[in-house]
Amino acid sequence: MKRLTHFSIVVLLLTAFSHASAQDLKLNDLEYFEKQGVNLLVYSNLFTGGFNDEKNAGIELIHHGVRTAQGGAVRLSNTPEQWDLVPSVSNRKVDRASNSIEVTLRYKDFDFDSRVVATAKGKSVEISVYLDKPVPKFLEGKAGFNLEFLPSQYWSKTYLMDGRFNRFPRYAVSSTIAKPNSEKIKQYKGYVTADDRGTGKFVDPLPLETGHTLLLAPDEPSRLVKITSPDANLMLFDGRMLAQNGWFVVRSLLPAGKTGKVLTWTVEPNAIKDWVREPNIGISQVGYIPSQPKVSVIELDKNDKPLVKASLYKIDETGNASEVFSSNVVSWGDYYKYHYAKFDFSSVKTPGIYYIQYGNTKTNNFLIDNSVYDKIIDATSDVWIPIHMDHMYVKEGYRVWHGEPFKDGYLQAPPNTDHFDLHSQGPTTDTKYKALELIPGLNVGGFFDAGDFDIETESNISVVENFVQTWDYFKPSRDETFVDEKHRYVDLHRPDGTPDVLQFIEHGTLNLVAQAEKIGHMAQTLSNSVLDNYHHLGDAASITDGLPYNPNLGPYEIAPDGRSSGVKDDMWAFTSRNPRLDLQAATMFAAASRALKGYNDDLAARALQQSKRLQKEATELLAKQPKDNMRRGFGSADVATNLQLYIATGEKQYIDKFQELLWTALDRNVTFGLLTALDAIPHMDASYKEKLRPYVVKYNEYIKGLEKQNPYGVPIGLGNWAGNGLLLNFGTTVCFANKYFPDIVDISNIYKVSNWLFGCHPYHNYSFVATVGATRPKAVFYGNNRADFSAIPGNVAPGVLFRNPDHFENYDDWPFLWGENEGTIAGNTNYLIFGSVFKNLAK
Repeated sequence: MKRLTHFSIVVLLLTAFSHASAQDLKLNDLEYFEKQGVNLLVYSNLFTGGFNDEKNAGIELIHHGVRTAQGGAVRLSNTPEQWDLVPSVSNRKVDRASNSIEVTLRYKDFDFDSRVVATAKGKSVEISVYLDKPVPKFLEGKAGFNLEFLPSQYWSKTYLMDGRFNRFPRYAVSSTIAKPNSEKIKQYKGYVTADDRGTGKFVDPLPLETGHTLLLAPDEPSRLVKITSPDANLMLFDGRMLAQNGWFVVRSLLPAGKTGKVLTWTVEPNAIKDWVREPNIGISQVGYIPSQPKVSVIELDKNDKPLVKASLYKIDETGNASEVFSSNVVSWGDYYKYHYAKFDFSSVKTPGIYYIQYGNTKTNNFLIDNSVYDKIIDATSDVWIPIHMDHMYVKEGYRVWHGEPFKDGYLQAPPNTDHFDLHSQGPTTDTKYKALELIPGLNVGGFFDAGDFDIETESNISVVENFVQTWDYFKPSRDETFVDEKHRYVDLHRPDGTPDVLQFIEHGTLNLVAQAEKIGHMAQTLSNSVLDNYHHLGDAASITDGLPYNPNLGPYEIAPDGRSSGVKDDMWAFTSRNPRLDLQAATMFAAASRALKGYNDDLAARALQQSKRLQKEATELLAKQPKDNMRRGFGSADVATNLQLYIATGEKQYIDKFQELLWTALDRNVTFGLLTALDAIPHMDASYKEKLRPYVVKYNEYIKGLEKQNPYGVPIGLGNWAGNGLLLNFGTTVCFANKYFPDIVDISNIYKVSNWLFGCHPYHNYSFVATVGATRPKAVFYGNNRADFSAIPGNVAPGVLFRNPDHFENYDDWPFLWGENEGTIAGNTNYLIFGSVFKNLAK
């Protein structure tokens, strides 16, 4: 390999740091290290242990506005996978006098503790690892300090290791070795992420480079990081060799037999002098109708001086742009890391093509026109939803999205099974089936949950409810999907004479009714039995071999009759009974029976029968539970269940119970119960609506309060799953509140929700919905095609994910963080009902 001369290395380093800031890193009031352009967090966010390594914890580097490194911790493998063990944090100490943060990490399984101390020293942070006892014998050569870097921000950029230069690979192409399983650290709950095919060996990546001084991205000052270690080798690995969601890993092994300070790194992230983040000008990428409020929220770096004015430019038919409106920018104030201002151009109503100019920053174009919302749900209903129909062969033009999955059906999950997807089978099966016995008839209907291929029962229940609500209110006649349940065949963009939403209701109900009939109640989930095929990225039909497992056969052996195999790849039904889930199903079955009547009368009758049975049994079971153990605060007999049973049957007992429970529920929490109360209006008399009025007034006070909470005036989720689900529920409630009480809830509140979804939100201004009409939708999502770095049309992202203590993010070049990028069947059908009522009201 060609080598740099000493002189050329010096020149390259001097060039790389020529724009570096002279500022030192300081501990700020939020307890992380900061200088202009650099935030270095030390366990502001912890490993949760729920899904183990979620790539958002430990020591994290937010580099010129983007979180480019994370996971700084003592780890037990070269390139930790999502399901590898993570340390718990038993102590975190901030010492302002020494400008340092110390955390104590523990691996309980190995009785192994370490302390990681990060100390700011000028423009660098010294990271040291301390041991009070030597590394346990079994962990020698395995325990090391790792820091992981985001591949999408580094691939195709260069790196230098001890003066040897190379380039980060765009694709994972490096070397591995096979080691005996006896050397492998156990994974989460004893599950394994790979099938060793009987070899007794696992795969371990080899380093791309090894040395003592690593320079990352000297050709890109905004991503330049220098790491040195005087007492240990730095090894650079490509974590994508084992898993597509792996990151580039810098790693040093902890020495054997030593205590005290056993390892030291110096990490120096480059800071561009006087760097200021470019303004994020929030706009609706779908556009605006002429009559609606049009307010751009501008997100500004705290070191940026707000400008006085912004302008709106209109593009004419010759391609020329001219300024048509200018107005003052009004400061809203600070919200977490950034300052926010608003540019109101509501007075512009002329249809056309526009963009906003704010200083040197201008947005992409957007439309003002009465038609902009006409097609906002078409991609979701025409493409995303039918692609996620389980137990069907699904094709689109020349492309086959997946074959028919799970022909082998579902086995009864064994008792006392803790599942890797946070489900569990209790001490009994709660069914007539024995462990690993086939439960017949479950391999029909239903929808894939999200980026995986399981059927989450609770999600599928809400999905059918969303379809029914869409059908109840709008009777959409759109027919763009060919669905043949008999032959289990779906073809996109091919009308078959039946409204698609009606067929979606049928498909979802088929699986859920089968659960109620075959199991006797609702399953928690129908999911994978082995972790190796849970993270499957490919054709759903190839997750299993299509043959039920036969314990009398050897591994991978197929029975002589070809009807079973020795492959442990089956799907399991987790059947521990949950009466609240049964009650939710009773609500859905009642609603579905109404929609299916006249289309599939047999299924409608079966659904209503199961609704009445489950409602009765669940109510009895819940009555035996503590009174404070309630779903959504509604009590032992659910408000919505009684409403839907009344609508389906007209029986007085149900509406009396609904009225008895509703008002107490609204008094307890109006934000949770109001949408169900609004759903009842078409089926009640005028006095009911008047009695509901003061609750809508109270809800409107909540809406107004949001304007003071954040600059966007909508509820923003701050959990480890971003908040677009909360936002969609809020938006749907606001839509129906405005529909029935326009004198109380102003229609302007609805547009705050659509603006957020379509681009007016923190971090960037891309549409969270891969929707028809959006100028710049998100480019990548966490779907079952996430390894392709693409988007399934119509997908809806969870949104901006909050990282403690003050950072919002939504990667658009790295799909693998589900909390910000995973579209779900429940979330996307929430969008379907919101989009339907929203575009109806907008017209």
